[in-house]
Amino acid sequence: MAGALKPRWGQPMTGIISQIVFLLVALLTWYIFSDPRGPIGWFPYPWVMFLAIMILVGLWQHMFLGDWPFQNMGQPARGITMTIVNVIVTWFVIDVIFYRILGIGFNFLSYYGLAAAGSKGFFAQVAIVGFVLMGFYLYPVGTIFFGKWPVRPSNLEQPAAGILEIAYMSMFELFGYVILIVPFFGLLFKGPALNPPWWAGIGGTPHVHWVFGWWEWAIIILFMFPNVWRMKPFGLIKMAQPAKGFVLMALSFVGAYIIYLVCIAIIPLWCHETMHHLMEAKGAGEVSRFLALHSAEIAGMTLIPFLAWHHYFDDRCGVKDVDSWAGFWIRTIGVLFFAAILYWIYYYGNFGHWALGNHHMTELSHRFAHGESLVWNFWWIVPLLWNEWFFHKWPFYVHEH
Repeated sequence: MAGALKPRWGQPMTGIISQIVFLLVALLTWYIFSDPRGPIGWFPYPWVMFLAIMILVGLWQHMFLGDWPFQNMGQPARGITMTIVNVIVTWFVIDVIFYRILGIGFNFLSYYGLAAAGSKGFFAQVAIVGFVLMGFYLYPVGTIFFGKWPVRPSNLEQPAAGILEIAYMSMFELFGYVILIVPFFGLLFKGPALNPPWWAGIGGTPHVHWVFGWWEWAIIILFMFPNVWRMKPFGLIKMAQPAKGFVLMALSFVGAYIIYLVCIAIIPLWCHETMHHLMEAKGAGEVSRFLALHSAEIAGMTLIPFLAWHHYFDDRCGVKDVDSWAGFWIRTIGVLFFAAILYWIYYYGNFGHWALGNHHMTELSHRFAHGESLVWNFWWIVPLLWNEWFFHKWPFYVHEH
């Protein structure tokens, strides 16, 4: 019987090799599908929508359904099969569930409905990305903060357990989407049927980017908890479910909003010229929108550092006990350090221009305003997530025998 996974070439070599491979795969697929200089050149839509749903469907496949019904297949056949299924289900979710079923009642979720009404179908793609943004937190929160309550503990088998969990967490998703995303479309499509954004007075902008600005940090906190934080500090709270889950959710939202406030306070230190241009062109509301979106971009810069550190460098940090508080602080500070390096490379090293083809980034003052690094960072994590979720780290890790 196969034992625990171990790095094929030891550490840190296994981690380094795997990240080089994931970066090259991300750059190649970006060039083929999204780079304006590439053969297709669809940047950023509709690929960012398709990619976002792919990640959400992958989460359903792995975290909820436990790789069912392919869990007994060997690698790489299992990973390849699950990837093919993922792409098919992703298309179905977008073109059938959103565009043709939910879009019957909510026209802003239907590309075809908006086009037929003389509006821009692009808005439906934005609406679906908003759904996924909520889902990146509200689906996995049931596993991470609620310990799969009330689905587990039970003797319910797959696929019933996974389907039940998807349905149950979709209730959370419904509340989040209606409260934090739908009002933005009340702003775009003015009328009595949809309320305008209730947060306009709080965030200084009615744009949905205010939600992005702190919600992205809630996602980071949620996934840092079981990853590089190794269940600290929330794991110290001893409460029964579901009370514990709701308390942890509240703490993550408070923490996310505090980090968001810190970000919008410090971003002007180096983005003052960008903010000056935005103020002159569109006013204070546009500056607030930019600050919120850029906060989300900074959060996105932490994705690869914390995911790679946990999954492919095994949380190693130079201390004997990786679960210790010393390890917690080393990895936390380390993630922020590497995120800062990636930020510098993207903006000041102009990676977004010469590597990704964003032509408007030629001048430094014009590089920060568009929010496109968030698109790239989610694109970049897909090879890592697919290898960890679907391929179970093959070929970078092997089973002990």
